[in-house]
Amino acid sequence: MPVAGSMHPEAGSEALWARALKVFPGGVNSPVRAFRGVGGTPRFMHGAEGATIRDVDGRTYTDFCMAFGPLIFGHRDPDVLRAVQEALERGWSYGTAEPGSLELAEFIRDRVPWVEKLRFVTSGTEAVMSALRVARAATGRSRVLKFAGCYHGHLDSLLVQAGSGLAEQTRPDSAGISAAVAAETLVADLDDLPQLDRLLERHGRELAAIIVEPLPANHGLLIQRNEFLHAVADRARGCGALLVLDEVISGFRVAFGGMAELSGVRPDLVTYGKVIGGGFPVGAYGGRADLLDLVAPAGPVYQAGTLSANPVSMAAGLATLRKLAASPPYAMLAARTAELAGAVEQGLHAAGLRGACVPHLGSLFWPLLAGPLGRETLPRRPDHCAPEHRIRYAPFFHGLLARGHYLAPSPFEVGFVSTAHEPERLAALATDSVEVAARVARELAG
Repeated sequence: MPVAGSMHPEAGSEALWARALKVFPGGVNSPVRAFRGVGGTPRFMHGAEGATIRDVDGRTYTDFCMAFGPLIFGHRDPDVLRAVQEALERGWSYGTAEPGSLELAEFIRDRVPWVEKLRFVTSGTEAVMSALRVARAATGRSRVLKFAGCYHGHLDSLLVQAGSGLAEQTRPDSAGISAAVAAETLVADLDDLPQLDRLLERHGRELAAIIVEPLPANHGLLIQRNEFLHAVADRARGCGALLVLDEVISGFRVAFGGMAELSGVRPDLVTYGKVIGGGFPVGAYGGRADLLDLVAPAGPVYQAGTLSANPVSMAAGLATLRKLAASPPYAMLAARTAELAGAVEQGLHAAGLRGACVPHLGSLFWPLLAGPLGRETLPRRPDHCAPEHRIRYAPFFHGLLARGHYLAPSPFEVGFVSTAHEPERLAALATDSVEVAARVARELAG
């Protein structure tokens, strides 16, 4: 139910945004929420149900952002809600051992063979940070290799980019990160094995880990070839580094076993988040038992957290995963998403947006309004995306927003389809995309 007064102009998004700018850096608690990538005033959301989300001004939208991925059954799924309410009745934070996390951990371990043990944390960033600490302890090495276009959270050592020279000459991608920390990370290009081999020839024996998003989904949807993912795994083991798969987005979202299941690549360590908390704060890292046994108190790798394995998050996650295992929706979601992507792509072409495409995998999709560059039919890395995409996306986003569709407010964030998205909602997005894209093409041409 709307809060009293929430429909009044003084309590609308414009007024709330003016207040937020006075108390939050940039007005938000996470950068993409600020609408910097699309311009305009962020919508302040006040409630949600199923496939819809509503703002404080009383407008309702079909939500294709879905909290950036965790809500595979939509907002306020009744089974997850029931589990959360029952957990809250018992208590919402104990700071002790409790059975909920044990049930969730066993549920994952019994169904995901490459997760022999795991540890719950409170975010994907924390999961990645901890997994890399384990890798350094296990190998006695300090350097890590990542790929440009993959996002692994905001920890210092991975917020780096390749320098203007060789890939090993990295530089911080954020203020406040020292050059010394940045130097511990190498950056390679996705889908470029010759470059990777050159890097490993020079530095392979220095690497504790090679970390990769098997489905990069934070710089657009950069679907990787299975052959490349297997080659990365082979190279990691060949040089004695651990393979870390970052499945914070893709884990339990594209398949129960994530991209590791779909690709057949078996990680030494894997990180999870989003879906395993059912929309509540969560993260986890897991993998081989001998590696996890290095973590305190069993081993010398220290990692702790006051709110780790929060009982409400564990209840939401267990309800979500039980539902996914009992009646897997993956084939249905993939089929609906493929149909949506195909219809939107046809509309973009009909509107005259040359080079536009809609990469999709499972229930993820990404309207790329300009690209890919070169000979690729799909973008595999960031430099395959034409710069016109950013220019076209802002009016495309706002045109769809005005018609009641909420996409991610960034040209490089992906969309998500949930089981709550009925076919008619998907069809409406496809229809409106055609008309909005045509208007964007006319305006840019004029």
